[in-house]
Amino acid sequence: MPDSPIPHSLIKGTVVARVDWTERLFSLKIKANMHPFKAGQFTKLALPAAEGEWLRRAYSMVNGPGEEILEFLLVTVAEGELSPRLDALQPGDAVYVGEEPAGFMTLDEIPESASDLWMLSTGTAIGPFLSLLADPSAKIRFKRLVLVHAVRREEELVYRECIAAIEARFGQQFHYVPVVSRESVPYALTGRIPALLSAGTLSQFTGVELDPHNSFFLICGNPEMVHDSSETLQKMGYRRNLRRSPGQFSSENYW
Repeated sequence: MPDSPIPHSLIKGTVVARVDWTERLFSLKIKANMHPFKAGQFTKLALPAAEGEWLRRAYSMVNGPGEEILEFLLVTVAEGELSPRLDALQPGDAVYVGEEPAGFMTLDEIPESASDLWMLSTGTAIGPFLSLLADPSAKIRFKRLVLVHAVRREEELVYRECIAAIEARFGQQFHYVPVVSRESVPYALTGRIPALLSAGTLSQFTGVELDPHNSFFLICGNPEMVHDSSETLQKMGYRRNLRRSPGQFSSENYW
């Protein structure tokens, strides 16, 4: 047990498994009785620190709603306070989880008029999109779903077995677009997501037409990609989605 009282917003969980993808990328599977969440939402992971303080940070769930075990895709930041300690956790260790989910990058926030869903991600931000794709309503709701995952190196293209299962389940309804910037990978695109958007490369690669009447974009990842992709879409005639004014894209910074 931690020396300091557990904040009322946190509950104790237990690591039940972990997957090490690369030296820095890893996933934790955690058993914790947090409140039900919607696909695409996030919560907090936390550990006690010195002098009664707590280290905590928001992370999105990778698993679909209703699953007993929570899963998180994480990256170790050498200079970080929390991530190296999370990386040290092993099955059986305690970790603390935010009891209440949060976030609005969910299917029910997308206007009903959208028939094509584009999910643009970098690095660990693929996590919430895998949760969305685990939600059975995604297959019913959209005609076409496109998952774009941009990373630096091929080894960072994680969850390939999960994506293969999604491809099998969705068939031609689903398109996976890997993007690798620092290596030449035969099956992947090269470049930055904003440039691939504006040049029409993503549309050509998938065969899915970009159309403000049908297309909706969820953008999640590093702040630079999120900013530049949002700006690119606005130049292409798309509007940010607001509850008071429906549009064609929503975004969420992943740190």
